[in-house]
Amino acid sequence: MYLFLTSEAGAAPAGGGISMFIMLAVMVAVFYFFMIRPENKRKKEAQAMRDALKVGDNITTIGGIIGNIVSVKDESIVIETSADRVRMELAKFSVSTNNTAEKEAAKQKAAAAAARREKKNK
Repeated sequence: MYLFLTSEAGAAPAGGGISMFIMLAVMVAVFYFFMIRPENKRKKEAQAMRDALKVGDNITTIGGIIGNIVSVKDESIVIETSADRVRMELAKFSVSTNNTAEKEAAKQKAAAAAARREKKNK
């Protein structure tokens, strides 16, 4: 047992350090391009959506509350949630989607697809 612990049979080969460094660099690059970079892109898109909020937009919060924006401040918004005119002040960070902008984007996409079909049929 003592011979097994003191033997150098388990020692790494002489060139193993360079190949291990290369593999580590490849793994870091893979993590960056497949995990870190897309997450940063999603964060920037979400922040741009929150910065573009305006009065009259229909939004959905992270908690599932749907309402129309009544007032926009630097770090918060006030929404009206129902016909009872219930108003709530929420942090901008709690907005998950801007339903108004998504509907407009869907209409534009549908119009573009219809124009392509029409052009293709001619």
